[in-house]
Amino acid sequence: MLPCGEICHDIREGAPTDDDEAIARSLAGDLDAYEALVTRYSALAHRTAAMLGAGDEAEDVVQEAFVKAYRHLGTFRRDAPFRPWLLRIVANETHNLTRSRGRRAELVVKLTEVDPAKGEVPEDAAVATDRRSRLLEAVRTLPERERQAVVCRYFLQLSEAETAQVLDLPIGTVKSRTFRGLARLREGVARDLI
Repeated sequence: MLPCGEICHDIREGAPTDDDEAIARSLAGDLDAYEALVTRYSALAHRTAAMLGAGDEAEDVVQEAFVKAYRHLGTFRRDAPFRPWLLRIVANETHNLTRSRGRRAELVVKLTEVDPAKGEVPEDAAVATDRRSRLLEAVRTLPERERQAVVCRYFLQLSEAETAQVLDLPIGTVKSRTFRGLARLREGVARDLI
């Protein structure tokens, strides 16, 4: 169970407005301030865990990550951004989960249901859904290292520096893995079109 309770939807009056304030107040023992951080980053943490291979166990991974982040908040470098630090914990927990499974984890992405905008032709929506599905299938076939880099950069929209921090890699390695992953995806898409 998270320090803030089972579900953290309610941001109370006087909640911290930024990460620095929430961290400072959390370190001073204000659990409501930590609840604000959990609320702020919960969806991103779930998406990260799912896309890095946690699948149906993403909830457990995220729960454990938030608990570990809370326990280690005192070691957080206050001059660094909180988001990549938290996502690194999520990535590590996901890695621990997939390693403990003893097999390569399947990338699970829950797409939002297609809700065509007004005026959109249902056939266009079906084509868009098919393209997303094929792209995700192509991403699933990437080697894990390249998949992680591509997922962080393009699905989670992290910068190269944030991706490097989350995956605990040098920036040059992130660049090369991203480049190789994108090249494989282009090659796979080209084969599909032939």
